[in-house]
Amino acid sequence: MGVRTRGIGIKAALSGWNLSWAGLWRNQQGEWWLLGQGVLILAVIILPGWPQSALADLNLIWRNCLMISGGSLLTGGVVLAVASFLALGDNLSPLPEPKPGIQLVQSGPYRLCRHPLYLAVLICAAGVMLMRQSTLHLALLIALAMTLRGKAKREELGLVRRHPDYRTLFSGKPAILAWIPGLNWSIEDAS
Repeated sequence: MGVRTRGIGIKAALSGWNLSWAGLWRNQQGEWWLLGQGVLILAVIILPGWPQSALADLNLIWRNCLMISGGSLLTGGVVLAVASFLALGDNLSPLPEPKPGIQLVQSGPYRLCRHPLYLAVLICAAGVMLMRQSTLHLALLIALAMTLRGKAKREELGLVRRHPDYRTLFSGKPAILAWIPGLNWSIEDAS
């Protein structure tokens, strides 16, 4: 028997993604957005901070404050990601094209914004940026934010197609983060 969380099977959540090489080649379900997201997340994780001396003039107390703040953001982002995964359950898909038969989720982190998983990824990337004290990681964070914005807009087109009430149910919620320009748009702007 598979692991179950609050009545949600892990196996069911990880199935039905319809990933294929042909789909990737033709970008049928938005695979290019997923590929871009994956490359940027990998870059955030494995690339060293650059330039190394960007904040070398800061005293040790400030550098440690940045490290602690970054670690706190990273931890908070991971917690938000786990909560979002659990709330999505069987609806989980790495692709922007929603899986057939999904239900709209409005509980857990989805009460706060329309794309809390993308918010979690950005919070984690911001934490790594602070921990590495890196200009390169700031650029990666911006590129990741732009990629997730494009992926989220494509996702919303699919959600509106499958669930016409999506507009009504989610129109008052921020897309990813309300107070950062570019990370909040109306559902109509995604069309």
